[in-house]
Parts: sequence; structure tokens; C-alpha cells
Amino acid sequence: MAFDKTHATFAANRAVGRVALTVATLDGRTRRARVREQGSLRVRFPHGDGEALDAVLVNTAGGIAGGDRFDIAVTVGEGARLTVTSAAAEKVYRAPETEAAIGVTLTVAAGGKLAWLPQETILFDGVNLRRTIDVDLADGASLLLAEAVIFGRSAMGEAVDRGHFIDRWRVRRAGQLAFAETVRLDGAIAQQLAASAVAKGGVAVATVLAIPGDDSAVAAVRAITDNFAGEVGASAWNGLAVVRLCARDGAALRRDLVSVLTTVGGAPLPRLWLN
Repeated sequence: MAFDKTHATFAANRAVGRVALTVATLDGRTRRARVREQGSLRVRFPHGDGEALDAVLVNTAGGIAGGDRFDIAVTVGEGARLTVTSAAAEKVYRAPETEAAIGVTLTVAAGGKLAWLPQETILFDGVNLRRTIDVDLADGASLLLAEAVIFGRSAMGEAVDRGHFIDRWRVRRAGQLAFAETVRLDGAIAQQLAASAVAKGGVAVATVLAIPGDDSAVAAVRAITDNFAGEVGASAWNGLAVVRLCARDGAALRRDLVSVLTTVGGAPLPRLWLN
């Protein structure tokens, strides 16, 4: 069998990045206990002088392409408070043959608070991405998780006609499954998003998950409905609250998402969100 030099070169040049971060309390303040970086993924701490800690993820590869693999593990110790965001929106490029993968593992101890607030994930036409988010919360732990996905940069005349996108979330509280969902868009993505029961032509979507969350969070979101540029729905059950957002483009989605996070988050957004 002939040696496939093109395939071997492609495989050897795939980006791999890993970050493992653990934070703990020290004299009433959250501090880094362990940081491990590998490959093209980095984490920086721009504001480390308060009671809480901010962490910023940086992908030095400049985006994600087919065959790339990125893994992020965040552990928040008892009573610690951490906000994680990203330095910029993550771009996931065309990958017709080889799947790209993102794996996120979040662990929060009792009394710990984690706000997982990366900036948007922008998908390009022909995308091939699998993302998994696994969360393990102890009793008394708090989580605010927001993920936004944009199918093509509308302002630049781009659209996602076809591709493959799987997004799998699993959240456990005290070892019991509390929230689970899997989104799968395969093949004619634009056609699927056009369906009224999916996105009704919108190309920018987001989910916000708040634990603990109750009807008061839902009422707060519904109270600002008139201010939204897109469609926003909120619901609460079993001690958690979920807000779904859908908009015509990324700019409208970000405006609505900032309003939702400001309303239900209970803390200032990362400065990078407001630049």
C-alpha cells in the first residue's frame, strides 16, 4: 500500500491543546492551586487581587480545524469563586473529512461558584465539530454556564450551508444527573435552521444554565422581554433555570445574551465581554 504523504503531513500538523486549572481559597480569597498548560491552549489571570478570580482561555492556534483536539478541565474548591471566559470568539473552520473535538470538564465543590462564560463559537461552512461539556457539582455548589454558537459571520456575507455539529452536555449534582441534552445538526444545516421548530432562519443561538435557579430568575428574564432583539425563552425546574436565545445574527445574539447574563448572573460580566 502506498504511503499517503498528504494525510501524514496533515495529521502531524493538527493542533492539540490542554488546560487543567484548579482554584482554592486562601485567606478568604480565590487563588490558583494548580495550572497545567499543554500545546496551543493557554490560560491567563488578568485580575487576581480580589476575592474572586478571573481566568481567560487563549488559543494560540488562531482557531480550530479538522483533527484538532482541545481539552479543558476546571476544578473549583470549597468556597472558591471563579469566572472563566475566552480572549476572543473561537472560530471553527471547514473540515470535510476529519472531526475536530472540544472536551470541557467542570467540577465545583460545596460552596464553590463557577461562571463559565466563553465568548461565542463561530462555525464556518463545512464545519465538523464534536463538543462535550461534563459538569460535576457538589451539594451547595453554584454554576452559571453560557454557550453561544454562531453559524457563519453574517456581517461578512458568510453562511453555514452544510456541516456536522454535535454538542453534548451532561450536568450532575451530588452525583445525580440533573441536566442532559445533545444537539446534532448534520448535513444541510442551513435547511435545518430554517425550520420554524428549530431556529426559524436564525443563525445565532445560545443557552444559559443557572444552578441554583428558580422561578424568580425566569420572571426577571421575562420582565425585560421587550428589550430583546431576538427570541428568548426561560424556564425553571428541579432547582435549575435555563434560558434559550435565538437571533438573526451574532450581534443581536450578543446584545440579548449580555442582558440575560446581567439579569441572572448576579455578578459583573468579564471585561472582555464588554469591549
